[in-house]
Amino acid sequence: MDASANASRVYPARLPAIAIRDVVLFPHMALPLSVDRPKSVAAIETALPAGKLMLAVAQKKPGVNDPSPDDLYAYGVVSEVAQSLKMPDGTMRVFLEGHKRARVLKLAEDKERGCLMAEVEYAEAAADKTPEIIALMRHAVQAFEEYVKLGTRVTLDSVSMLAQIDDPSKLADTIAANSIFNIPDRQEVLETSDVKVRLERIIKLLAKEIEILDIEHKLHSRVKGQIEKSQKEYYLNEQMKAIQKELHQKDDFSKELDELKKKIKAVKMPKEAEAAAEKELARLSRMAPFSPETTVSRTYLDWLVGLPWNVETRDAIDLEAARKTLEEEHYGLKKPKDRVIEYLAVCTLTKKLKGPILCFVGPPGTGKTSIARSIARSMGRNFVRMSLGGVRDESEIRGHRRTYVASMPGRIIQSIKKARSRNPVFLMDEIDKMGSDWRGDPAAALLEVLDPEQNSEFMDHFLDVPFDISKVMFIATANTLWGIPVSLRDRMEVIEFNGYTHNEKIAIARQFLIPKQLREHGLQETALKPDGAAIDAIIRGYTREAGVRNLDREIATLCRRIATKVVEKKLKEVRITEANLHEYLGVPKFLNDRREDNGVGLASGLAWTENGGEVLAVEAAAVPGKGALILTGKLGDVMKESAQAAFSYIKSKDFVPSSYIQSRAFHIHIPEGAIPKDGPSAGITLATALASLLTGRPVKKGVSMTGEVTLTGRVLGIGGLKEKIIASFREGLYTVLFPKVNVKELEDIPAEIKDKMRLVPVSSMDEVLELVLEKGRAPSARKKQKVAK
Repeated sequence: MDASANASRVYPARLPAIAIRDVVLFPHMALPLSVDRPKSVAAIETALPAGKLMLAVAQKKPGVNDPSPDDLYAYGVVSEVAQSLKMPDGTMRVFLEGHKRARVLKLAEDKERGCLMAEVEYAEAAADKTPEIIALMRHAVQAFEEYVKLGTRVTLDSVSMLAQIDDPSKLADTIAANSIFNIPDRQEVLETSDVKVRLERIIKLLAKEIEILDIEHKLHSRVKGQIEKSQKEYYLNEQMKAIQKELHQKDDFSKELDELKKKIKAVKMPKEAEAAAEKELARLSRMAPFSPETTVSRTYLDWLVGLPWNVETRDAIDLEAARKTLEEEHYGLKKPKDRVIEYLAVCTLTKKLKGPILCFVGPPGTGKTSIARSIARSMGRNFVRMSLGGVRDESEIRGHRRTYVASMPGRIIQSIKKARSRNPVFLMDEIDKMGSDWRGDPAAALLEVLDPEQNSEFMDHFLDVPFDISKVMFIATANTLWGIPVSLRDRMEVIEFNGYTHNEKIAIARQFLIPKQLREHGLQETALKPDGAAIDAIIRGYTREAGVRNLDREIATLCRRIATKVVEKKLKEVRITEANLHEYLGVPKFLNDRREDNGVGLASGLAWTENGGEVLAVEAAAVPGKGALILTGKLGDVMKESAQAAFSYIKSKDFVPSSYIQSRAFHIHIPEGAIPKDGPSAGITLATALASLLTGRPVKKGVSMTGEVTLTGRVLGIGGLKEKIIASFREGLYTVLFPKVNVKELEDIPAEIKDKMRLVPVSSMDEVLELVLEKGRAPSARKKQKVAK
């Protein structure tokens, strides 16, 4: 039926309605339908004898099987059933032709007919072909042509069909029916009765679709170009291989594969590692030479063939030569030297022994790192060092998994490769400085490395095959054991490095430090001639440490100043004495004689730090108050508790009337308040200072003490006794009171110190006070007591 016939035809105000899903029917549009819902079949059967007209309305939700009036849009298209065919199963095949858009006034189910009946009004608005309408029609046709060129859903026949349409409304509906595929957008166009507005809306929707199609086209072209490039490269590579095969030549990639294959056979890997390498090599041969996966495989194979799977150095098992090497390079350090000699002796008898796992613990500058290097030399082994300070990632130890291009083995495997043998002396420096965070705990990863029962099959995440590190001699260094987890500490043999004595420092300076600094500064051996008093003055006045690191720096400073004089004044030698030392090093940094520190309310305690032993001055004073204890000097919680225990003990002894204590506040201060201080070993010192203050009896000169005190006055054991005694000796305090339970540690004290000091073991505060307090009151204390009374 043509357009003129439709225009003259009379359309009913009430007619059956059919709900259609997934499509919006437009006027002048044909739509084939397969109808199986009973209401829809009934609507068609009602329409066929009554002029074949019915209302086609789109569903809001296509998933609704039995739509109610509320599930349908308010606008539809009055359509004619052009063809219909009823199937044996009761369903129907129909062909609808859209005629006019209509607005639903009322939609309800007709129980008698079994279908939806709609009351409608016709919303088609007439449109004159004004210049603006004509311009919009042309613009819409142009946009549709561009849309057809970019898209694949619409054929070019649709464009030629538009040229024959002269009616603006029909043109708009035809373009919308063939270009807009979004249901809400189609429905919005259908509900727009004004032709001008409808054309404008269609142009906007087409512009949006064209922009999307243009982007899709660009993406498609880009992807297609990349694929074509890869295919071209593959094709050319295959051609090159074929040509080289004919000419009996090989490309660089094939040569590299052959070299890797030879290396895999040459390094004599274990069977499991060799199988993994051959499998990866076969995988690599099937890859494109320049792909990212090729880089990962190459790196993996390079690491496998670069490791010393079967390379060992022979231990130089000559005890006398090893002992001589160790003695030449280090002064003292008897315990670590003896341990190495013991290891070599056992190797001589057994011919094979798993590498020991040692942990050198001591203050900085005591030779922990340097003696590890000397141990390697004395044994004839390669040496490798790994610093663990600040390491927080478990992958630093175990390696990164091969899931990205930049993945690498852990530092254990890296260091083994660097050592070029599978039995080096492996130094793990600063093992107590490791941390942990969300990336894992490296200390836990080291448990496998440092376990002799497990490290014969150490598994690095990158290699993913076992590597035997059981023959490695591991040496760890730490300043304290506190920073090492107990489980990790249990796997290591701890050897303590105590601080050097004064005489040891003088010997080290003469034999090692001065010759080394002269060589490094280009000076002749005769250029610097310090006498014994000058070296003694450097140690006492310019350094205060357990090791010799600062002493080495001061000697380096001295050599620089001497080098300047040698160059400027053409001197051949410079004599350094105690009298002219300050001209080169400046004013002494430390006043070492603290024998006059003690007095009423003043006592000298001993403390242990990472840098060795230290002497602490403890001061006590009474001020008006209400019996409170005031503590200053940046004390830690443990030291505060020791002070409270000492104060309670002193109050229980009734040195003064309780009224005196209640009318005073007692202030304890430990000078150098910017330095944190903690630990229980200052207990007897705090109690002594308070007892001296309350009794007015001064503490004897030249006395220091260390020990923990209880509420009943017992003196408990402490740690670091050797370092504390050395510190007391260094400061000129030659009498030391220490807990009786620590007597067994006196054998570690060097004889040169032990012979010059009075070392007194004590078990109670009564003994301490009897030994350290003067018999009579000080004159100033008597005066204060009279004022107090």
